[in-house]
Amino acid sequence: MANDEQSSVPTADDLGGASPTDAERTAIACVTAAIEAALPATVVAKLVSVDASVLCVGDGAYDLDAYDRLVVVGGGKAADGAATALEEQLGARIDEGVIVVDAVDGDSPEEDEASSEGGDPRPGADVDNSQIDRVVGGHPVPTSTGVEGTARAVELARSADENTLVLALVTGGASALFAAPAESVGLAALRETTDALLRAGADIDEINAVRKHLSQVKGGRLAAAAAPATVVGIAFSDVVGDDLSVIGSGPTAPDDSTYAEALAVLDRYGIDAPAAVDRHLRRGADGTKTETPTADATVFDRVETHVLANAATALDAAAAAAADLGYDPLVLSSRIRGEARAAGVTHAAIAEEVADSGNPVEPPAVVLSGGETTVTVDGDGSGGPNLECALAAGLEFARPESPVAERPVAFLAADTDGHDGSTDAAGALVTPQTIADAADAAAARTALDDNDALPALRERDAVVQTGATGTNVNDFRVLVVEE
Repeated sequence: MANDEQSSVPTADDLGGASPTDAERTAIACVTAAIEAALPATVVAKLVSVDASVLCVGDGAYDLDAYDRLVVVGGGKAADGAATALEEQLGARIDEGVIVVDAVDGDSPEEDEASSEGGDPRPGADVDNSQIDRVVGGHPVPTSTGVEGTARAVELARSADENTLVLALVTGGASALFAAPAESVGLAALRETTDALLRAGADIDEINAVRKHLSQVKGGRLAAAAAPATVVGIAFSDVVGDDLSVIGSGPTAPDDSTYAEALAVLDRYGIDAPAAVDRHLRRGADGTKTETPTADATVFDRVETHVLANAATALDAAAAAAADLGYDPLVLSSRIRGEARAAGVTHAAIAEEVADSGNPVEPPAVVLSGGETTVTVDGDGSGGPNLECALAAGLEFARPESPVAERPVAFLAADTDGHDGSTDAAGALVTPQTIADAADAAAARTALDDNDALPALRERDAVVQTGATGTNVNDFRVLVVEE
């Protein structure tokens, strides 16, 4: 079933507690507007159109009559809905397609890397005679089904010639979902390395530098497979700054990173990579293996990629929603990064400043931010960056000396894809009342130190749970300080 049909956005009913405050309702209204604006159906209807024989994608125009075939490949958390929206626009003009998508509620993606089963296509739910096969992959670490689907997509790209138009869907989550490990590496070693990097708190650029050099598709290699076809990349960005080489690990983008840099990342975090990974990267560093293509490579001569949605898409919509509710919204930044709990403390400090001095905006205030924080995992609990961010903010709000301890304040941190890390929660919404007293704060601090934010927040009725939304444009935070 198409993710777009399964997409959901938060409402006040998603709050665990009864009778949400005005501040909480405003926070929910903002994140709802943010997610709705970034849904593939909304974005594609706005920025993709077909006029006679001309396909317009963003600011690009492509004469469909100039091509003998049109194929669709790619993957990511928004790829399913984007493919459905493209089929509604292009219909029978699409000849064939294979994309790798995330599991929706009720799907159980196969996790055993040793299995050869799985990878069967899942047709689009809302499109008659769909030509695009959906294959369910895995996130945040790849699965054999995803690898099989990616291999099919790469073979379809390789079958393209100069008279083929290739639409490449690259959305948040594609780094794990759209995965084809180098044959000398294999899936098990790729999974182990990816998991180690995530647990170590490596940032997305560092993780992707490694993944690109263990892949047959990332770092511009999909573009190389499709050459000399015309390739139109359609991207939904979940990375800070919208760097095309980072979104989905850049299947259609030039790559400046090297095998040597990938080895340096593993060394920086003290990761003892599987022997197959170490051997593969070292052979690349000594020149035995070909590097990922750089910007001067001819494989990019007929490649254009358009970012149709990003963190700003969500933040702008949330700001408009806040303005409609009578607030003067402030977008703090779309590039918040670093340790998640530190970001939570910072947002709590901003709330205190707003309440105490009216800076940087007078209450009633809505302060918005996007970006992608990380978690250095030292404990063995359950959580994600947005959950840790919210719990850290809740602890700050609860300090007796905090200027917001008795104020109507709400802070919501959520992943726009509906799943924070590997949890089933989108994130959490906290207020100065979420943590009751000193004893409660001590228990919450212990949970945070053990990276166990999810059960701690669930016990305090603070979790926001939506299921998969069908999009992914980075993390979203909204801080509401009432008068």
